This record gives sequence, structure tokens and C-alpha cells, in this order.
Amino acid sequence: MPHHLLVLNPATEDVVATVPAATAQDVDAAVARAAAAQRGWAAAAPADRARLLRRFAVVVDDHIEELAQLEVREAGHTVGNARWEAGNVRDLLDFAAGGVERLSGRQIPVPGGLDVTLLEPLGVVGVIAPWNFPMPIAAWATAPALAAGNAVILKPAETTPLTALRLAELALEAGLPGGLFQVLPGEGAVAGDALVVHPGVAKIVFTGSTKVGKAIMAKCADQVKRVTLELGGKSPNIVFADADIEAAAAAAPMSFLDNSGQDCCARSRILVQRSVYDRFLELLTPAIEEIVVGDPADERTRMGPLISRAQLERVRSYVPDSLPGIRGKAPEGPGFWFPPTVLTDVAEDAPCAVEEIFGPVAVVLPFEDEDDAIRLANATPYGLSGSIWTRDVSRALRASRAVRAGNLSVNSHSSVRYWTPFGGYKQSGLGRELGPDALTAFTETKNVFISTEA
Repeated sequence: MPHHLLVLNPATEDVVATVPAATAQDVDAAVARAAAAQRGWAAAAPADRARLLRRFAVVVDDHIEELAQLEVREAGHTVGNARWEAGNVRDLLDFAAGGVERLSGRQIPVPGGLDVTLLEPLGVVGVIAPWNFPMPIAAWATAPALAAGNAVILKPAETTPLTALRLAELALEAGLPGGLFQVLPGEGAVAGDALVVHPGVAKIVFTGSTKVGKAIMAKCADQVKRVTLELGGKSPNIVFADADIEAAAAAAPMSFLDNSGQDCCARSRILVQRSVYDRFLELLTPAIEEIVVGDPADERTRMGPLISRAQLERVRSYVPDSLPGIRGKAPEGPGFWFPPTVLTDVAEDAPCAVEEIFGPVAVVLPFEDEDDAIRLANATPYGLSGSIWTRDVSRALRASRAVRAGNLSVNSHSSVRYWTPFGGYKQSGLGRELGPDALTAFTETKNVFISTEA
């Protein structure tokens, strides 16, 4: 009897669905189908590929509410967030479609002839998506990979396969060729591993933990397989004394509580200049206590549950009752609930201050001056995101250059826009996704020299 994945509603612990889990043999068959479909897709006129991707975007737009409700049930996301996520898939497809006819190489001046570069598709791309943002992160890779002429096999996270499966159905409804975009739910150690090591897969795009990312990178090395990794984070939120302290404190809660803190970009290390530290905490306390945690289907809810019991136990392990701090409220009873939490008076090298918790927990650490702020901000193996709050433009520029992270915001907590590149420094990842160069990450550059000598 085939193995199945059990999909639970994180808010109730009820079974939402059971989904067959793909085997290594399923992966092998999917790669063969994808390779056949990719040849025809790459040979199609660019305008035709773009038209089909736009049609896919329209079909997704027609099903935004359905996709959002699926996300609420399988991932526990608040319904407002889930609607945004489904809309982001639509927008990513539209944006990628606009790049199909603009994926141009270069003409390079050389003596004795004409030299041009061609950007050619890789072939079959394997995408291993996470459970924290199942729809948009899957689309980050899928949309540009398809636009560049590749086929895509998507392995969603074990806990959140339903929206991915529905997107594959909508792709066929939109008219994309069969086999071009396939979704294979399964266990990471089985289906994920088979995809990573398959010689017919030209590139792996993985979003998840740094530990798993390192293992995938090592396996890809055997075939010198291309890889893009978006991994962990422990991002700083630096609040200087000259900042608008009221605005900084008001914005801080959702910078680490959005998606229940299950976000690699979460500003979970709040660094506050000592002269305004007490005032900041005074303002932050009611802002944390007022966060509404509850039924993610309720429009008034700002934070839902964690994804699973295992994740709940992981978060609890970082927050013993003895640690001082600010704690909000969360429901009791069924569901994987943890209250909004801000820890104070912790050592800067404490586990909760340096390790990625991936839950609704932040630490507040004081700093003395600009140099001290930068030292604290960079005192982590991660470098994904961060925020800088200051009214001093020169300081904002200095700090932006000094913080070792791939995505920074000044007087804002925005990290991800499909128009701009996204990715990490250090152990937060390898490569960049999104932005104007997204399609080129799924191509090989071929150089062609044509002699003009008689």
C-alpha cells in the first residue's frame, strides 16, 4: 500500500487531507515527462510562452479565494496573508512573463569577427519549497524557470502540499503543456533526495533550514549541479536614538510576529540604543499585548498558530518561564499555539539571541553607539535581512553598507518585492531570486564567435 502524507490544520489539529507520497520511482518518471515537455516548450516562440504564462496568472487570479482558504487550512495562515500569497503567485507569473521576450544576450566587441552570447534554458529544474510560505516561495523559482524555457518539478513541504497540487491543476487549465510543471508531494528523505541526486535535473532551488541546505549543496556537488539556496536568518532590527521611537516600536511586533514568526526574514533581534532602551520597551509592551492571536480564518486575527507540534516544542525549548520579557496571549486547547514573546535581559550570545527560533519570539538587546550596533548586528552566522531605524540619512547609508545582509530596509521592515533581488550573505544562502535578473538564474550563457575574416 502506498505511503501517504497526513495534512493537519494547525489551528485545530484536524486532518485536512491525506496525499499520496511520491517515491524515487515517481521522481524518475516525472523527470522523463518533464524533459520531453521542456524540449517543446523551449522551442516555442517566446511570445507564445509569455502568453501562456499570462493565462496561468489569470486563472490563478480567478481562484485566489480558493487558494487562500486552502492555505488557511493547511498552513494556519491568517486569511488576509493567504490572500496576499495567492495574489503574489499571480503577480510573479505576470512579472516573469514580461521577461520572456526580453531575455537577451549581448554582442561583445572583438577583433576578427562578431561575438554574441546566448541565454539558453537549463532543462529540468527541481524546486523544493518550504512550509512557511508555500505558495509564493514555490512561485519565486517556478515562474522565472518556466519563463526562461525550463520545465519544473516542485516538491512541496510534507505539511503543506495542497496549494501546490492545486496550482499544478490550474497550470493545465491555463493550457501549459502536460509534464511541464509537475508537483510531487513526498518526504524530503525520499522524494526530495531523489530529485536532488537525479542526473536529469539540472538545478535545485531549495528554501529551508541552513542544515538541510548544506546537505543538499553537498549532494549537488557530485554532479556539479547548479543550486540556489535561501536558508535561515536571525535578522537585526536596529533602532538608533535619533529614530522616530514611536513608529519603530509600533512597527516592531509584526516584523517578527507575521506568519507566527515562521519567516527567515523575521526581525527577531531588536537592537536598541541604550539611551532610548527603556522608552522603547515602554512603547513595545502594549503593542505586543494587543496582538490578536486566534482563528486564522477570522479577519480580525493578526497571528495564527505554528505549523506543527514539533515546531511548537522547538519554540518552547528556547523560552523557559524563568526568562524575563513581554508575553502576549494565545488560545488554549487544540492547535499549535504560542504567545507573542519578547525576551529582555538576555546575554547577547544566549541561544535565543543567536539561533533561529522560527516562532513568535524576539530578543531586545541594548547597544552603546553605531559601532556597537554594527558589531551586534553582524554577530551571527546569518545574513538575510535587517532593518535600520534612524532619521540620519548618512547613518542609514553607513549602516546599510556595514551590515552583512542581503536585504535591508531603512525605517521599514519590507524585505521581499518581486521587482528586486532577494537572497542572503553568509549561511543565509547562495544566489539570488526575484528581481530583474530572475530569469537569467535559470539559464546557461553560451558564447558564439563568428569569424568575419576573408
